[in-house]
Amino acid sequence: MRIVNLRVAEVKKLLPPVELKQQFPSSVELREEIRQRRQEISDIIHRRSKRFLVIVGPCSVHDEEAALEYARRLSNLRKTVLDQFYIVMRIYFEKPRTTIGWKGLINDPYMDGSNDIEEGLKIARRLLHKVAEMDLPVATEFLDPIIPQYIDDLVCWAAIGARTTESQTHRELASGLSMPVGLKNGTDGRLQTAIDAMAACHASHSFVGIDEHGVTSVIRTTGNADTHVVLRGGRNLPNYTKDCIQMSVEQLKDEGMLSSLVVDCSHANSSKRFERQVLVWDDIIGQRLEGNDNIIGAMVESNINEGNQPLPTPKEGVSDIRSLLQYGVSVTDGCLGWSATERMILDGYEKIKASGVID
Repeated sequence: MRIVNLRVAEVKKLLPPVELKQQFPSSVELREEIRQRRQEISDIIHRRSKRFLVIVGPCSVHDEEAALEYARRLSNLRKTVLDQFYIVMRIYFEKPRTTIGWKGLINDPYMDGSNDIEEGLKIARRLLHKVAEMDLPVATEFLDPIIPQYIDDLVCWAAIGARTTESQTHRELASGLSMPVGLKNGTDGRLQTAIDAMAACHASHSFVGIDEHGVTSVIRTTGNADTHVVLRGGRNLPNYTKDCIQMSVEQLKDEGMLSSLVVDCSHANSSKRFERQVLVWDDIIGQRLEGNDNIIGAMVESNINEGNQPLPTPKEGVSDIRSLLQYGVSVTDGCLGWSATERMILDGYEKIKASGVID
């Protein structure tokens, strides 16, 4: 009598990480550049550098060509502001869902429920490789603990999201990642969740995972000191104001943790209204100008065109439902458009440069 896998429809083998990396290999020169970019971000987190970290890009990526166009624009802007701002492109492939919905490009690249994860991984690695070669550091959120084995060598900063910061699995994962990691406060707004996560990430752990050949293995980590808090608000209330920042800093110091903060300009901090990200940005730039060096960076959801759009529904005679989408518009959270993003960043850059806050 069968008593296992009663609710499993299919088990399909996936190519091992080493094979995907062989298809899209990183050169010795690119690996050295990524190592250097990670170090530069670490220097900002630990305040060895006074530059302001700006993690900006689409809420989620669903179109490779649109993502590359955005990356080209951002790469040019990065060169303009590099003496004051350290820009990293947000490229998120995995989307946690409150209930159900599209789980991101890796899980369902064709957006039709076919869930061709192997193809999603190939698209993701190819895109990351192209962007990395533009001299543009990349940030992503790791959700599935297996995925990093396929793409982590191309990532310079990683996020553990508000829904997973409390997860032991993700804390263990972060403890072994080779790049700096931002830990978001919980969706309820509690900072303690992220503080506890930082403490866990600093420690060494042993857990079950896979190696580069896809073989189930025991992974032992050394701990990750390059972790910090990302403030994203909670319960539709912000936590980026002066009072909130001060309370967060005091709480972190009381727990013996690094008080460097990245402020997420979206989500509850903007009341989920994408256009309000500019107001959040202006506020934290103002706090920096007043000498608050605890705010070391900002995260902004931005795309080529503003707003968002619903996922398309299948239509008779349309083989690829992605063709029904507007180009450069988010299919998840609403985003600032490119013009507003560029204007916002340049305005902040000019203010900080004029103030002499950064040498």
